[in-house]
Amino acid sequence: MFETSARLLRLLSLLQARRDWTGPELAARLEVTVRTVRNDVDRLRRLGYPVEARPGVDGGYRLGVGGALPPLLLDDDEAVAIAIGMRSAAAGSIAGIEETSLRALTKLQQILPSRLRRRVDAFGSHTLALPPRGPLVDPDVLTVIADACRDHERLRFDYQTHSGAASRRSVEPYRLINDRQRWYLMAWDLDRVDWRTFRVDRMRPRTPTGPRFTPRPLPPDHEITARVARGIGESTWRFRARVIVHAPADHVRSRLPIPVDVEPLSEDRCAFEPGSDHPEMLALYLGLLGADFEIVDSPELVRTLRTISERYQRALAPSSGRRRWSPPTGGAL
Repeated sequence: MFETSARLLRLLSLLQARRDWTGPELAARLEVTVRTVRNDVDRLRRLGYPVEARPGVDGGYRLGVGGALPPLLLDDDEAVAIAIGMRSAAAGSIAGIEETSLRALTKLQQILPSRLRRRVDAFGSHTLALPPRGPLVDPDVLTVIADACRDHERLRFDYQTHSGAASRRSVEPYRLINDRQRWYLMAWDLDRVDWRTFRVDRMRPRTPTGPRFTPRPLPPDHEITARVARGIGESTWRFRARVIVHAPADHVRSRLPIPVDVEPLSEDRCAFEPGSDHPEMLALYLGLLGADFEIVDSPELVRTLRTISERYQRALAPSSGRRRWSPPTGGAL
């Protein structure tokens, strides 16, 4: 019974998502037979939903007027969670959703029992939301990408990188990831023949989407989020270096602030490629490793380490007779 009810809600959702469906299309989405679809349509009609059927080879089903929204049966915690989610969405990173979320919240609050309305009002009247820190994302773009992920359809889009370079990409989309009010797409880049992470606010999808593809094996969700987090952190680094550390790989991993690929070279030696916008920050993190290391290829980092080393040497020398530094006059610091 519960399986049938869940399938009816799924069928109703599909009928609302698109105007016309054929019987075989609905059967494929629901993973049932066409006969089961016909029976489920009859059940929806008995519940009062005007599902129209069109006979013939090109026939199918559509939801008639008056079937826009099914009734919602929510327990107390579900109602409060939805209300809080709507209020949070009003201050989110998706363009145009603020007013829509507030309208929906107002409608929901009007039908909430007084005990639940007080809980929702307390949350709204005693919280403040900071404005979005990043660029807003077009909800239509998110919808196109999510549909392509769900339907396993190739996605073509114009893309602008962090440096401003423009390109046209063709990918197999797999996952949308939200991180600190920014949206990212993890996809298989068909031209680079590798996994890539794209900022959604820099994407301009080209419709219609491409042909269907056979999904590739995916790692577990926690590995996907770790990969995306690492890609986000590395994508804007201006300085990179290859560093050999005289310590086991596990020791280096445990001392780094973010996940980084560490290559074991032996039991007590490993290599990795850290990055940063400033070589001074790289030098700081290397100093926190608690182990000797060698810089293989990064002249900027070598110069920075030499400068810092000389500064520390001066700090250890006797301070008598040394001139105290003072800011220059005639200008701001």
